Amino acid sequence: MSTSSLLESRLHSLPLLARGKVRDNYAVGDDRILMVASDRISAFDVVMGEPIPGKGELLTQMALFWFDKLKHVVPNHLTGEAPESVVAPDEVAQVTGRSMLVKRLKPLPVEAVVRGYLAGSGWKEYQHNGEVCGVKLPPGLKNASRLPEPIFTPATKAEMGEHDENISYERMVAIIGPALSAQVRDTAIQLYREAAAYALTRGIIIADTKFEFGLDADGTLTLMDEILTPDSSRFWPLESYREGTNPPSYDKQFLRDWLESVQVNGSPWNKRAPAPAMPGDVVTMTASRYKLALSTLRG
Repeated sequence: MSTSSLLESRLHSLPLLARGKVRDNYAVGDDRILMVASDRISAFDVVMGEPIPGKGELLTQMALFWFDKLKHVVPNHLTGEAPESVVAPDEVAQVTGRSMLVKRLKPLPVEAVVRGYLAGSGWKEYQHNGEVCGVKLPPGLKNASRLPEPIFTPATKAEMGEHDENISYERMVAIIGPALSAQVRDTAIQLYREAAAYALTRGIIIADTKFEFGLDADGTLTLMDEILTPDSSRFWPLESYREGTNPPSYDKQFLRDWLESVQVNGSPWNKRAPAPAMPGDVVTMTASRYKLALSTLRG
């Protein structure tokens, strides 16, 4: 892994399409996109001002690991071409190890969230009404309880700086239609089941995750963006899992917990930009959790 950090890529050989919370996307002709994973990190939909060294490489390697392991379930957006082949020689260092050259798809305007355990916003909603995103759950569940079956709880994609909005399955059907909704739901649940089963053999619980899909030129459902990383999933160490408590995690929960406790001008941070500056120990601890997640999964 590189020891240098990349807060923002600067490629002069390709037109920039968009900068997301983590990835910078560049057009490669009209049929491909170069996705460069920076070392930026976001929490509560706000991008922090400091990078997490090596994070972009770790995210990319983990996504590639899962794309390969789950390619039998659904096609993905990888072209198989080297990202270094489409940039200028003086830009190779910016993309090596942290980029994917992918097919340009028509993205679906919904995120496919699958939950196998009760946590986060799902736990809060369950306490209020016994449901998660319109899915009725059995009574008596606790924080971090394993659900009887994984549930599909879609969300709409938010604009930069805004929060994704959980929606009902019925609302998803209204947005993209019944046939495509059913295909996305069934595919996402199968992806989660297979990934979660594998992760358990490595001592990791995948509590929940989100997938993004698009359609190719032929209308084929295709898995895109990133999958099953600490940015898009909740990873818990199996050895320290206890129902009824918030398990320690491999994801950015450490950063979220710090942000919940930090004071800005004598008051709790309002979860709006600008974010408070991360101290060195928070950066180091967050980076170590990402590294541990990848090394544990890959063995």
